[in-house]
Amino acid sequence: MQPPAIKTTALYVVATPLGNLADITLRAIDVLRAVDVIACEDTRHSRRLLDHYQIHAPAVALHEHNEAEAAQKLIGLLAAGKSVALVSDAGTPGVSDPGARAVAAVRAAGYPVIPLPGPNAAITALSAAGLAAPHFLFVGFLPAKATARRQQIEVFKPIPAALVFYEAPHRIVDTVSDLAELLEPQRTLIVARELTKLFEQIAAMPLIESPAWLASDPNRQRGEFVLLVSAAPPEDTVPADVLRTLKLLLDELPLKQAVKLTAEISGIPKNALYQQALIWKNEKL
Repeated sequence: MQPPAIKTTALYVVATPLGNLADITLRAIDVLRAVDVIACEDTRHSRRLLDHYQIHAPAVALHEHNEAEAAQKLIGLLAAGKSVALVSDAGTPGVSDPGARAVAAVRAAGYPVIPLPGPNAAITALSAAGLAAPHFLFVGFLPAKATARRQQIEVFKPIPAALVFYEAPHRIVDTVSDLAELLEPQRTLIVARELTKLFEQIAAMPLIESPAWLASDPNRQRGEFVLLVSAAPPEDTVPADVLRTLKLLLDELPLKQAVKLTAEISGIPKNALYQQALIWKNEKL
């Protein structure tokens, strides 16, 4: 026998679809139909999902600007013996979305918080990225201001894990440009755009080529983004005699050819040589 969908005096944290309304669990539908109240990041946005599944529980707003006040309202409902669900506009509440403070307040007030697993943009993008790194670091949104954003990228640069960012369309060009400038050129970038929606796009490319890829088609700058950057490359120590060879060849040959010949002569991986050659090239600019 299936247990009942809900129990009273509990907050249910419910993951909802990123875009495709079919990407919701059967349990999430049961819970949303059974609770007394649904707290939504944007009640108008969530109404499309609720109407689609004939869910009629009253909705209240809980967003980043009223979260503290709304959390007290939820606690009042729980104190009155009501059951409450929490949803964000898309994906899992509390993960780069409102909800974490409300969950903490409800838990501190002594009421159970019950999570319902489901859609999450970061995990969805990772599943289709093909990155072999055994670890990943979820960063979420970088700072909007350029100086703070660049400082944060420098902090994450040496971490030996794939990096996962969220970004909005009006900042995507600046953020990708900063990533390409500040991180190692041999890293890979996966751009996951409009996941599960009509114009979904997942593209992988060398990080150094990503600004040009974005610029080549304005449509690539539209939608909501997950950016995945491969892990920091291992620090290869290049012997001094190999560096001398590389420098001599760079004086006579194009960069790629000089790197290729040096790698064939020395057996040193091309990535390490390419990185050093780029450093010297930038120093001359």
